[in-house]
Amino acid sequence: MMKEFRKFVMRGNVVDMAVGIIMGAAFGAIVSSLVSDVVMPPIGLLLGNVDFLHLRVVLQANPEVAINYGAFVNTIVSFLIVALVMFLLVRVVNRLKPEEAPAAPTTRECPYCFSAIPVKATRCPHCTSQLGSA
Repeated sequence: MMKEFRKFVMRGNVVDMAVGIIMGAAFGAIVSSLVSDVVMPPIGLLLGNVDFLHLRVVLQANPEVAINYGAFVNTIVSFLIVALVMFLLVRVVNRLKPEEAPAAPTTRECPYCFSAIPVKATRCPHCTSQLGSA
């Protein structure tokens, strides 16, 4: 069982997925720092020295019970930055891929009964009409 588990873990897909998850977590930390430390302070300054991270609505006399909408705004901005970066990355990767030539057709239309027939057919299997060569 241990041998089978080791074989499973060492497969290329599992290792690639693990690397992707680790890189994604590291990228998420970078984006969070970018949003909270670089993007939001100038926006807060433009809005009159607002610190988005501490914006909240207190629901009771106890300040522990509050809706932290500033942190939510930071999270939305983080998501939008990640989505934009992923969109641009996928766009670049798709442009770098060579385009595949379309496959040659394997069927054609019978000129008499309009049924789909093999390209190499000399007689239509549906209406039995004699066809010219392809």
